Amino acid sequence: MKAKIKILFCGGTMVMLPDQRGVLEPPSRDNVLSSLVYFEPRIQEIADIQVGYVANIDSSDMTPELWESLANTIIAEHDVYDGFVVVHGTDTMAYTASAISFALRGLNKPVVFTGAQIPGHKLESDARRNLVNAVRLASHDIAEIMILFGDKILLGVRASKISHTKLNAFSSVNKPKLGQIGVQLEFYQEVHKKTASHPIFLNGFESRVVSVSLIPGMPVDILFRMLEGNVKGMILSGFGTGNIPHVYLPFLKNAQENGVPVVIRSQCLEGATNMKLYSSGQSALDYGAIEAYDMSREATTTKLMWALHRAKDLQEIKTMMHTNYVGEIDFG
Repeated sequence: MKAKIKILFCGGTMVMLPDQRGVLEPPSRDNVLSSLVYFEPRIQEIADIQVGYVANIDSSDMTPELWESLANTIIAEHDVYDGFVVVHGTDTMAYTASAISFALRGLNKPVVFTGAQIPGHKLESDARRNLVNAVRLASHDIAEIMILFGDKILLGVRASKISHTKLNAFSSVNKPKLGQIGVQLEFYQEVHKKTASHPIFLNGFESRVVSVSLIPGMPVDILFRMLEGNVKGMILSGFGTGNIPHVYLPFLKNAQENGVPVVIRSQCLEGATNMKLYSSGQSALDYGAIEAYDMSREATTTKLMWALHRAKDLQEIKTMMHTNYVGEIDFG
């Protein structure tokens, strides 16, 4: 029997159309649902397809509330379908894939995120290939939350968008890609298979989180003003292995005294924190900073938002940030 697959539409370039100015914008809801099947009417030969609607937005407008809505939809229909394909804009796709990975831990069905760099109405679009291959992957005996883009299969919590022009727009951060799709599906790592278990549903995210990439000489009072703005958590992208200028130490102390976790990550795309290597990093740890190790920007952000929603204190947040839940962190 063919697999029963639910396509959940969240918006993005795949179905966008140009307005009178030539600017791409989402079409009406009715046009959206019919467009997805129009790209390749024969897609029903691969699987029994149903299409559902979550949102119709440019992915820059994605919010934690929509992550929660998507997670609710998947969990509500979990037992009805063999797999899920999420059509999503590329700009924040890795954030959403990471968020869903934490919200639906232990999911025993494939959830495949995909989208397009070129709108589907154009002859040269990558929409058809990505959508068809996402359905192929979602029909497979695998239980992972993934991004399928171009020919790459990536673990959702390890993916990051690296290009707005290349058709292979995503890369795996600090970990090899799961596999590749071509004539056949090839997996380069051990993957979870479907089981009879039910996922652990831990939905909910704290949105009052800020992320700052440090630059040389940035005044520390900028960070103090953010604390005054009632932020609940902060992510600082430090230099190299997670080094923080010593002038920021009073800020870290103040954040700790106010119960605001500060997570330090590396600005290097292929880097990981090792904050005990230099005194500037060790001093930050002494003042309460939490290092992100090798987590991607997207996984670090969504994991902190997720942890803040359920942790009682700073120590519990640190413990959660340093727990490997879905393959997002490796202490090496």
